[in-house]
Amino acid sequence: MAARIGHALAAETEGALIGQVRLTEAWVDAATALVPAWVLSPLSVLPEHQGNGIGSALVRAVLDLAADTTRPLVFLEGHPDFYPRFGFGRASALGFLSPSLRIPDSEFQVARLPGHEPWMIGTLIYPDTFWQYDSVGLR
Repeated sequence: MAARIGHALAAETEGALIGQVRLTEAWVDAATALVPAWVLSPLSVLPEHQGNGIGSALVRAVLDLAADTTRPLVFLEGHPDFYPRFGFGRASALGFLSPSLRIPDSEFQVARLPGHEPWMIGTLIYPDTFWQYDSVGLR
């Protein structure tokens, strides 16, 4: 399955790019159906602009966009102390399986959006592009 970027947002100052975030289409292989989902990746802010709330603002904005779609889940690989404030939690604790053993369990996270139903659990399927460019698992 080819990766399609669903949403991409940028943060700029004085016309210079200082941060960005993307949502890429993914799927959950649930027991009864394939469930469309999002993967929030990457999120980046230039080092000299970190600590000023730019990353948080980008995450909030892209989650607002995601909530207006028919995809009821957003997954990410990220620091377990940063993302819970945005509604993310450890995905395995909610019944989801990681797409790779290279993703530490504590850092495989999910946020459930409007439209999520209890049966929508299973294995996250990353798009082919994530594998082709070896962008699976935290580095």
